[in-house]
Amino acid sequence: MTRMTIDIIEIPNADITCSTCKACCCRLEVMIITDTGVPDEHIARDKWGSETMLRLDDGWCSALDRDTFMCTIYENRPWICREFEMGSYECQTERSA
Repeated sequence: MTRMTIDIIEIPNADITCSTCKACCCRLEVMIITDTGVPDEHIARDKWGSETMLRLDDGWCSALDRDTFMCTIYENRPWICREFEMGSYECQTERSA
């Protein structure tokens, strides 16, 4: 009988919190694929009608408060932002970049 092992790579790190981050994930391109109520002033549209979160000249999301590094539209943030779990593998990868 052959035993199979499964590698677990997404174990959230309890030491990581959004309050100790400098908004690494807020520099990523975020496509808006569902209607969560993102205010129009935070949406960038290309010539084909695709929507992404608007990023300002500093490269960060326009909805990010630059003083607190908190999302100003948290209740209306895009689906992708909702799925980007604090402390996940993806989060840790972005924080180390």
